Amino acid sequence: MKRLFYSSAIYTALGLLSGLFYREMSRANNFDGYSQLNVTHTHMLVLGTIMFLVFMLVEKNFSLTRHQKLFNWFFVTYHIGLLLTVAMQMTNGIMTIKGIEVSPAIAGMSGLGHIFLTVAFILFYILLNKSAFKNKK
Repeated sequence: MKRLFYSSAIYTALGLLSGLFYREMSRANNFDGYSQLNVTHTHMLVLGTIMFLVFMLVEKNFSLTRHQKLFNWFFVTYHIGLLLTVAMQMTNGIMTIKGIEVSPAIAGMSGLGHIFLTVAFILFYILLNKSAFKNKK
């Protein structure tokens, strides 16, 4: 459960720092349009901070970590997906603010991050099913 707590706390810090970075990057480059940096802050706070708090509550009620191997797969896959997605958002946003043409490869990598998140949510629901309905057949 501590891993879930620390993950939430770290994503809170990263989310707040990304909001600060967006503001300062936009100000320094006199940019007032839309870039992917606008939503990086929200993605980290919602998919990072809030979701890990939700996972913590679910862990408290259903002991997901009893299924250690499956839980580890979910945990690592979720982090990879979220970090890859947010890293590509930041890359796209910085390139947009700097006036650099954004490569389609950035969108492809972001899509890969979303695929990892999708797999992580599937693993989470399998894990939740095993934990919540362990005695029911």
